[in-house]
Amino acid sequence: MRTCCPGANSHLLDSNICSIYNGYVTTVAAHQISAKTIEATLGFAADDFGAGVAYVDLRTAQAQRLARVDFHVKRIPALLGHEVGYAALTAVAKRLADSGFQDASFKVADSHLVDGLEGRAEVPSALGIAYVNLRCQLNRFRAVRIQADEGAAEDLAARARAEATLHVAA
Repeated sequence: MRTCCPGANSHLLDSNICSIYNGYVTTVAAHQISAKTIEATLGFAADDFGAGVAYVDLRTAQAQRLARVDFHVKRIPALLGHEVGYAALTAVAKRLADSGFQDASFKVADSHLVDGLEGRAEVPSALGIAYVNLRCQLNRFRAVRIQADEGAAEDLAARARAEATLHVAA
């Protein structure tokens, strides 16, 4: 495992956010992760061309970190941005499952996304493939919970919107 700062303590879950203070990104191999449960709060946005970014507050029993996950989405104006939530959650779920987490809890600000995943609302046919892709990633977890929480991710969503709009890391 690389650490951001020479001599720094290693953590079970390290951020992929670069800082001028630490020089490079810390990574953790899946076999090094002993905590198999994670809570993720997502804030996300994408520009008109489909370049998206999700900022994710990640919490395990031992650590809390902020991560940045890039994704791409085919924008469909009639969906009013709901396709962005599917693409963002798919990218984050894939990253966490690839890292070896078995149980995951997600908080997103998009209640339409949560309603569609829980069967309380019909998923538009234009989101059919995105829905299947997301379900495939979520099925990689032993247990998964998704809940809508408008306030929890507002600062993360604002950061993602700023980056998507300005095309620079916020």
